[in-house]
Amino acid sequence: MSQIARVPFIKASAYGNDFLIIRKEFQGVYAPALTRALCDRHNGVGADGVEWLSEEPGHAARIHLINADGSFAELSGNGTRCVAAYLAANGGGEELLIATDAGSKLCKLTGRTGNRFDFLTDMGTPVVGEPFEVDLGHVKYSGVPVSMGNPHFVIFVSEFPREWQKESQKIQSHTELFPEGINVEWVQFKRAPDIMIRIYERGAGETMSSGTGTSASAAAAIAVRKCAEKLVVVAPGGVQRVEWKPGTSLMLDGSASLICSGEFFG
Repeated sequence: MSQIARVPFIKASAYGNDFLIIRKEFQGVYAPALTRALCDRHNGVGADGVEWLSEEPGHAARIHLINADGSFAELSGNGTRCVAAYLAANGGGEELLIATDAGSKLCKLTGRTGNRFDFLTDMGTPVVGEPFEVDLGHVKYSGVPVSMGNPHFVIFVSEFPREWQKESQKIQSHTELFPEGINVEWVQFKRAPDIMIRIYERGAGETMSSGTGTSASAAAAIAVRKCAEKLVVVAPGGVQRVEWKPGTSLMLDGSASLICSGEFFG
């Protein structure tokens, strides 16, 4: 095995939204290709993305996120929490300031059970825009643009469309409207204070959960639908809680679990 390049990794998951955590010095000469190989669910380790970890003065860590398809992303709320769980498990403390490409995020440890770590994360102040329509030809969808440091398009529906994944892909294809790409969230009101969401992300497709998607969906519901400032957001992978008063930082309450560690033979 001495001739094989070895890439050590930690795998973590936040409600089924899974990430590999790897030190940046193992990135190699072309990070997107290595990330695609690592994230391949049949021939690699399998993940929605890789959080490449390095040091940053005044922070517990610095992370750069690359999606499963090799594209770069500014931020993943769940991915950041997965990194926070890794750092906390290795003596990083209970308040972890993590530098991302969308600014610094503070994760406060609120509980631990075995390999599961609970955090309250300051996600920053959402920027909620005016709703507009996307014309897919056969149907028009009105959605709310939200920036969580990365772009989202939040669509309120009474029922999730039968082929919402394909509809999401078509929305993402409107590059003139979304030149930086777009994360698409479908939001269905359940009973107050609950909302249910489905998520289709740039670079990963359908995901079981999303920290920024949860935050964007809640922010749109609070700003546009005048929902309560505390919301329970139910995704297929599990439940996260959001508290946000417009004009302030949004607080996201959720967990992440460390799954395994190993070496990838590149």
